Amino acid sequence: MDKIANIKHIFFDLDHTLWDFDKNSELAFKHIFEKNKIAVPLDQFLEVYKPINFRYWKYYREAKITKEKLRYGRLSNSFSSLGYGIDDHTINKLSDDYVTHLPDNNHLFEGTYDLLEALSENFTLHIITNGFEEIQALKLKRSKIDHFFKTITTSEAAGAKKPDPRIFEVALSRAGAEVTDSIMVGDTYEADIMGARAMGMQTILFNYHNAEPQEGDRVVMRLLEILEHL
Repeated sequence: MDKIANIKHIFFDLDHTLWDFDKNSELAFKHIFEKNKIAVPLDQFLEVYKPINFRYWKYYREAKITKEKLRYGRLSNSFSSLGYGIDDHTINKLSDDYVTHLPDNNHLFEGTYDLLEALSENFTLHIITNGFEEIQALKLKRSKIDHFFKTITTSEAAGAKKPDPRIFEVALSRAGAEVTDSIMVGDTYEADIMGARAMGMQTILFNYHNAEPQEGDRVVMRLLEILEHL
């Protein structure tokens, strides 16, 4: 594919795109399980939890559940699936501890810092994320990449979640960007790619989830490959 012309603004998703959510999440669960004396092998828990969490985030994006139900339900459902008896107080405690300790570890995907450093020389960079308002800024700061981004737009601040066009409208407005000079980079096909494309934005899929792209999609498996498109 030819390089994309006339781009001035690059909007990135954060979790699973730049910030290695799975690795950091596993470390957070390891800590809070030890802290709360949860007698479940972590690998068994994560095997059950990951698809449940993915499904709950889809419900959250579609406004079928609240933030509170997401945080409670994904844990309750996971422990129930494992046949592990646990009371509501402990689930709520684990939920709070998880959100508190998730930004303690801040592993980035390979090439993240080099990519942002290279792109920042010629483009203005931004974040659009469905992640929780209270921890996304911490993730960026503690992983030492916050200085690369001019704006950070969260779904809670925008009042809409990707792929809803309203969050893209808010992000573009805050950035002082136009659809025609902007591109979205993300890992979730429905939220990031289809959402941005519906706005008329160019897109690059970081194919972390091994989705089946459509013909004509720009797809990368490694972040530094993005430089080949811009």
